Amino acid sequence: MDVRFDLDPSVTPGLRDGICALWADVSNAGGAVGFLPPVAPEEIRPDLLTHLTAMAEGRTRLMVGRDPEGRVLATAFLTFNGHRLMTHWLWVYTVMVHPSLQGQGTGSRLMAAVAEAARGFDGVTALRLTCRGGTGVHRFYEACGYKEVGRVPGAIKLADDDFRDDVTMWLELS
Repeated sequence: MDVRFDLDPSVTPGLRDGICALWADVSNAGGAVGFLPPVAPEEIRPDLLTHLTAMAEGRTRLMVGRDPEGRVLATAFLTFNGHRLMTHWLWVYTVMVHPSLQGQGTGSRLMAAVAEAARGFDGVTALRLTCRGGTGVHRFYEACGYKEVGRVPGAIKLADDDFRDDVTMWLELS
């Protein structure tokens, strides 16, 4: 499918609703993006508003992938690090690809677009993200050039008897 990636699109009600719908679809398909299924877009909206507020304040940027009709199919938020000794790298949050497109290269293209955009930000030399252990998604990020640089065992609690590692991944942009 033809997916076009744009950095910092205008935040319209359609974009906002599209991201909420994508987030719910990814979560309900078992994606590790901060919610457990079942979840509805209304439950996700407060988290999205936090991201959108950070965008309005200039602390976060949005990479969005859409089909020719404008449907939101992929996202990643790039957040500037506020610590004065760590402004040379960005956090990458809420990386999502619609479940119907997973395994077709859209995720790799999204991550390449994120890295290319970050290379254009003054002084940024690396990207950092975290992912949930036990999902295998760290292998996807490794295929995109990221390296695992840390792991906190059992830091993510999905249920009383289901704890997962929090895996930190790093990409040098050189």
